[in-house]
Amino acid sequence: QVQLVESGGGSVQAGGSLRLSCTASGSTYSSKYMSWFRQAPGKEREGVASFYTDGSTTYADSVKGRFTISKDNAKNTLYLQMNSLKPEDTAMYYCAANSWVGWRLSAQQYNYWGQGTQVTVSS
Repeated sequence: QVQLVESGGGSVQAGGSLRLSCTASGSTYSSKYMSWFRQAPGKEREGVASFYTDGSTTYADSVKGRFTISKDNAKNTLYLQMNSLKPEDTAMYYCAANSWVGWRLSAQQYNYWGQGTQVTVSS
């Protein structure tokens, strides 16, 4: 079992930055893959970025070059640094974890989810 708690969301103007945090507690085995997803009103949940325990990362094309995912293993905390934010980045952002996934940015692959943190970007 893994418990995930996100923080760091908020409201910013376009071009601004935010850093999201996700603190995991419980089984480290079950959080070998940790990822960020987002869901805007009326849209499906989409994968944003993923981090594997070996340090490898995966990004959605829409955020490459603007977002950076990282993890502090000592704190068991996942981060998402979001720069050059756009209004289309507005969504509820969720942290997810699992022991193994086939496709890192597929929401169906993850068993554990946080409650979400809202990010709103105004133009």
